[in-house]
Amino acid sequence: MKSELTLQLNGTRSCATIEKRVRLLANSEDVIERTGDRMKAFLILEDGTVFEGTHIGAQKEIISEIVFNTSMAGYLEVLTDPSYAGQAVCMTYPLIGNYGICREDMESRKAWPDGFIVRELSRIPSNFRCDMTIQEFLEENDVPGIAGIDTRALTKILREKGTMNGMITTDENYRLEEILPKLKAYTTGKVVDIVTCQEKYTLTAAKDLSDNGPISGSSQFKREEYEKGIREKKPSMVRELNGLGLKVALLDLGAKDNIAKSLAARGCEVTVYPAGTPAQEIIDAKPDGIMLSNGPGDPKECTEVIAQIKKLYDTDITIFAICLGHQLMALATGADTYKMKYGHRGGNHPVKDLETGRVYISSQNHGYVVDTDKLDPKVAVPAFINVNDGTNEGLSYTGKNIFTVQFHPEACPGPQDSGDLFDRFIEMMRR
Repeated sequence: MKSELTLQLNGTRSCATIEKRVRLLANSEDVIERTGDRMKAFLILEDGTVFEGTHIGAQKEIISEIVFNTSMAGYLEVLTDPSYAGQAVCMTYPLIGNYGICREDMESRKAWPDGFIVRELSRIPSNFRCDMTIQEFLEENDVPGIAGIDTRALTKILREKGTMNGMITTDENYRLEEILPKLKAYTTGKVVDIVTCQEKYTLTAAKDLSDNGPISGSSQFKREEYEKGIREKKPSMVRELNGLGLKVALLDLGAKDNIAKSLAARGCEVTVYPAGTPAQEIIDAKPDGIMLSNGPGDPKECTEVIAQIKKLYDTDITIFAICLGHQLMALATGADTYKMKYGHRGGNHPVKDLETGRVYISSQNHGYVVDTDKLDPKVAVPAFINVNDGTNEGLSYTGKNIFTVQFHPEACPGPQDSGDLFDRFIEMMRR
């Protein structure tokens, strides 16, 4: 077994620590688990449907909102996206974990989903950047999960009946009559308070393009440097420091790290503020622009934040908002939001820019949307729409230097088609 597992890594430039881990796995209980003798686990939906599989991750029982993500890669970015707080994520792609966990790719300080649901969990990764297995990461972050279920069948149920709550448990003696009332009573609550940063901090702006790493497509793997522990910076798509000298205030509602990094890479100095920061504190800092981030939960739960965003709207400061920030700006200016049947979560959602006609393939993660039927055109007009279902994907605010999008131009994971929206934001700040 030892020689077979080591052989699987030949030609992958895997480091010695990974080979050592594989040899250890060959003598561990994980080998037993691959024979099918793992602990049973159950996913119980609030409609009474029960899926039986095998336990993965942390040893605990959870109740959460069950959602699905259609991304084929980027599971670490999904796990560390704060927008998944209060939810358990089903990955529709059948094999998850094959390239392991690369901590450099994390989008926040920890994993946020309550649970993780997969068809097959790869327990032996093959990737020279790998720091640990996904099983180790789930255990480290206290995230339980279930593998071996028909994720296609689960996804079809959620698409046909809508997003619903569920439980992941290893208790073979579960009683549906006791569990179902608990599932129906579950709500995500005010999860923004949980995921936001505790104090403000500042990201230093790039002073030179070399600060961002090699231009995408020009990086090279250097074995000698890698073996010495020297790590080349990730390739960058930024080709111009058009934000030099600009200061951006980022309101952290559950922000993915790449939002601030995308601005700093363009030369902007980014100060990140906790979600509960009074608007006046941000205004007094005299930023050139304000960024409202993504985040988790029902936007209507964020009543205090909405009140502060209205004060930011009443200024003349340029504002760009993403995802939850987009929804909160709409609510702050008199519009409405509603919960979607099963939401948009994945890296292949087409959105159309109504001004230019350009279609972007976008990364998305949201279960709520702005209701354009209740939108006052004197306040805002639709700027982007979803090509698949026609729902709103962005707004342009009338008479204001403000635009907002429902999707994720920072990607991570997903296509970077819409990264130029950060450049649009910078252009607006310079007007």
